[in-house]
Amino acid sequence: MRNYEIMYIVRPNLEEAATKEIVERFNKVLTDNGAELNETKEMGKKRLAYEIEDFTEGYYVLVKLNAEKQALDEFNRLSSINDNILRSLIVREDD
Repeated sequence: MRNYEIMYIVRPNLEEAATKEIVERFNKVLTDNGAELNETKEMGKKRLAYEIEDFTEGYYVLVKLNAEKQALDEFNRLSSINDNILRSLIVREDD
């Protein structure tokens, strides 16, 4: 398994409970597909560099994990069809 970081941005207009549910759901997607979560850091609302779908803010979440390709593919697939996630980025960390 390799070390990865995933940063994703959740819509800022959701209630706090709905945002927490999205974070938990996507953490579960990763763990169900064999990933080991090292850290999940909810960074809160921050201003975006440019507007995304008419939003100027977003709720940032950073996840550090050890995973295989299948877990990342499933996360990427589900995050791209979920309307509550504005953007996501997966980066492999150097060993």
